[in-house]
Amino acid sequence: MKRLFASLLALGLVAGPIMAEPGFAQRRSEQGEARREMSAGNILQLRDIEARVLPSMRGAEYLGPAYDSTAMAYRLKFIKDGRVMYVDVDARTGKILRRSR
Repeated sequence: MKRLFASLLALGLVAGPIMAEPGFAQRRSEQGEARREMSAGNILQLRDIEARVLPSMRGAEYLGPAYDSTAMAYRLKFIKDGRVMYVDVDARTGKILRRSR
């Protein structure tokens, strides 16, 4: 079975989960940049920002964050009643910059 999978992978007939996920390399780069900024003391930890925002988003499912190193901001993504919503947060202060509705 391992040989068959290896052969199919080599032929490009199957892709690993990481390779198939669009935007994976970009998200990985954003995550590394956020980690460096946090280690340098330039931004708050994501868990602290989430602790400030998530309670105000009752009834919405949290889908995850994205980090914008240029703006030094996190965009937290939620879904509620079939609508996607974003909350942009200043990563340095934790202040909510804007909410989409």
